[in-house]
Amino acid sequence: MTAVLLVLAVVPLAVLMTARERADYRDDLRSGTRVVAAAAEEHLSDGHAPTLMREELDAVARTGGCAAVYDAEVRLVASTPCPAAQGDEAEKLVGTVLSGHEPEPAEQGGRLLVAEPVGEIRGPVGAVVLARSAAPLDARIAATWGWSAAIGAAGLAASALLSVRLARWVSRPLSTLDATAKKLGEGALEERADVDGGPPEARSLAATFNAMAARTETLVHGHRAVIADVSHQLRTPLAALRLRLDLLAAEAEGDTAVELAAGQEEIARLSRLVDGLLAVARAEQAVPSPTAVQVDEVVAERVAAWAPVAEERGVRLAAPDGLALCAWMGSGHLEQILDNLIANALEAVPDGGSLTIDHRAVADSARVQVSDDGPGMNAEAKALAFRRFGNPQARGTGLGLAIVHRLVTINGGTAELTDTPGGGLTVVLDLPAYR
Repeated sequence: MTAVLLVLAVVPLAVLMTARERADYRDDLRSGTRVVAAAAEEHLSDGHAPTLMREELDAVARTGGCAAVYDAEVRLVASTPCPAAQGDEAEKLVGTVLSGHEPEPAEQGGRLLVAEPVGEIRGPVGAVVLARSAAPLDARIAATWGWSAAIGAAGLAASALLSVRLARWVSRPLSTLDATAKKLGEGALEERADVDGGPPEARSLAATFNAMAARTETLVHGHRAVIADVSHQLRTPLAALRLRLDLLAAEAEGDTAVELAAGQEEIARLSRLVDGLLAVARAEQAVPSPTAVQVDEVVAERVAAWAPVAEERGVRLAAPDGLALCAWMGSGHLEQILDNLIANALEAVPDGGSLTIDHRAVADSARVQVSDDGPGMNAEAKALAFRRFGNPQARGTGLGLAIVHRLVTINGGTAELTDTPGGGLTVVLDLPAYR
């Protein structure tokens, strides 16, 4: 925009100055020509000696010009040693002048030619042609355009410098705010934006961001404190209650023993439920610091760890060999995800069933599939499975898939439940691939 404005301002000005230079040069030539014509009139009209005419011609020659005096018959009367004011172009100008018209200047051999009548304009007794080099005019025109271009370039450079400074003044606090927001998103809750630099709108935005960050820090710390309190206040009495029931069950008989055993099972179930809720809460407040995770190695490690449990329950647990695959996610999250999925599958798959964990690269994702041949889920159960207690048919706490979904999504991945061909459930995880 600045360049367009400069062109619209500078170019017309340069054109105007060029036209002015040409007009001044031509007027100067005409003035010199009239001086010679006045001297020639005394000779051609009044019959005086050509002395004054010769003096004026010599003066023109000393300034580097060329001049020629013609009579009414277009015959050359006198001239300077330079013949540039003679020739066809000069004679055309003389003919125009003798016919009572004022001719436009002409160019010949790099010189500008002008002609003026000797005597009256309507009845001239002759004509004078004056020729001067156009080099001085061209030099002045070139200087005019050069200065115009320099002024335009200087204006454009100043505008660019001012624009860059202005852009940096505006964008620097925004860049700082972006970096602060990124650190805050990575878990550095104490990070705050700089509110001292930039325009008022950027400072106001930074102040609002800091207020939001402070509120977020307070909420997160409060959430963590609640989790810690719940962990302590619930687990301790549950452990004490379970111990007392164990002591009573050791000495009980008959119906009392049966009731105490049922109470022990409920206490154990309540303990698992508390542990599951705490695990979900920790997953929901987790802020991953992404790192390169070797998917094939983690899968092989978790399969080896769960193999004794699967063997005890009569389930075939396998992980086909695949290419090395690397995901970009929080350290330890893939292990938690696989542990929950394997635990859920082992609860659901009957004796003699199978559980397969596969991995491969798909587009920009590292895909992990956990497939079983258990009872599977209907469409309604799959739609609610990733919510807390979403599956009413779950044999465990109903929180495992909620933990899986949270850990996958906070790492920028997706989780989906599909049917296994031939029956069963397949969990498809698309995790960000490491580049």
